[in-house]
Amino acid sequence: MQVTETLTEGLKRKLEIVVPASELDSRLSARLEDLKGRVRLNGFRPGKVPVAHLRRLYGKATMAEIVQELLNENARKTLEERGERAALQPSFDLPEDEGEANEILTGKKDLAYTMSYEVLPKFALGDFRGIKIERPIVDVTEAEVDERLQQLAKDSRPYEAKEGAAEDGDRLTISYLGKIDGEPFEGGADENAFVVIGSGRFIPGFEEQLLGATAGEERVLSVTFPENYGAANLAGKAATFDVTVKEVASPKDAEIDEEFAKRFGIESLDKLKEALRDQLVSQFGAATRQKVKRQLLDALDEKHQFELPPTMVEQEFNNIWGQVEQDMQRSGRSFEDENTTEETAKADYRKIAERRVRLGLVLSEIGEQAKVQVTDEEVQRALVDRIRQFPGQEQQVYEFYKNNPDALASLRAPIFEEKVVDYLLELADVTDKTVSKDELLAEDEDEKAA
Repeated sequence: MQVTETLTEGLKRKLEIVVPASELDSRLSARLEDLKGRVRLNGFRPGKVPVAHLRRLYGKATMAEIVQELLNENARKTLEERGERAALQPSFDLPEDEGEANEILTGKKDLAYTMSYEVLPKFALGDFRGIKIERPIVDVTEAEVDERLQQLAKDSRPYEAKEGAAEDGDRLTISYLGKIDGEPFEGGADENAFVVIGSGRFIPGFEEQLLGATAGEERVLSVTFPENYGAANLAGKAATFDVTVKEVASPKDAEIDEEFAKRFGIESLDKLKEALRDQLVSQFGAATRQKVKRQLLDALDEKHQFELPPTMVEQEFNNIWGQVEQDMQRSGRSFEDENTTEETAKADYRKIAERRVRLGLVLSEIGEQAKVQVTDEEVQRALVDRIRQFPGQEQQVYEFYKNNPDALASLRAPIFEEKVVDYLLELADVTDKTVSKDELLAEDEDEKAA
């Protein structure tokens, strides 16, 4: 194999690689010799098929496999010899001329191709020991537990059928049929739907038009689907709903006692309060972790500036921008609504992409030097958690990750990052500060950059 460097520009590399036809032919002959002992062809005894015949039948297809293997093998070997690490999978430019490609596949011509890639930058780590971190802490009070208990009681309160007109807060049992331009539309009907007036769970205007309704009454409601409605075929369209009220029920206060706790499968009221306290501790703990991690990443970002692989930044930016466009389409908002322009927004999000790539490389380098490891058991637990998010599709999800190394790596990466963060926090100068719940849960303007 002959390797000639044709481009060195920043982190970009381009190499011309030539594999002699003799090397290709040697590998093909070895592969066909191995195939000879396994292939079964009519008219030939097992193991007696002439190699020349196999070459005519399978030569090109086998050579194509060999070429693909050589691309990956040579890339790995070349990078090792050059002491470089590719930021992403190298790209290969192969001969496009059909005649030339045919000569390569028949072993008559050298395989000459171009390998292009970007290298990971080499940089010196800044001093990350003793980074000052202020850890916001919220003490879970009895009042907060009681507030969560009251909300739980409100959400699960019983309803009792009543005579008379529906009021705000009442629950109606209805059947309805939705129509657009007089024609029913898919998914627009139900026979026993619950509607709590004032809950905001139905299309804007739907619940309000049921105020004053009584059991047995029929009404035609006129509404307009929001512009950002989830079903694109309904978004922004005017519709009517033929509604029959089957029952009007008013809410009753739930008795918060031992029986109330047992409704949730918990043996006592004290145990229920304990479970709610644990929920709050977990919620506040996650928020504290996010705030602490943000401070740590900010400090690391300030300490490191180096050239970034352009393609990595572009991929990260495309991921972010794609999500931004989806969110704006869903919300029906424009850049003007956000007091900005598309060009300004793109520039801002590109900076975020650069920050994420830079911090990813810094955390990776710190983790590598600290010999941070992610075990197979940890990845397996992450896979199980992921599979649980797709009830009924468990086997398909499992097979997808099993057969897709990149997808499996996407489960390993966040585990590695959190373990590196834990390592850094052990070396940081952390001071606890008690704050209010609102302070802890308030989102920073630029939280998205973390």
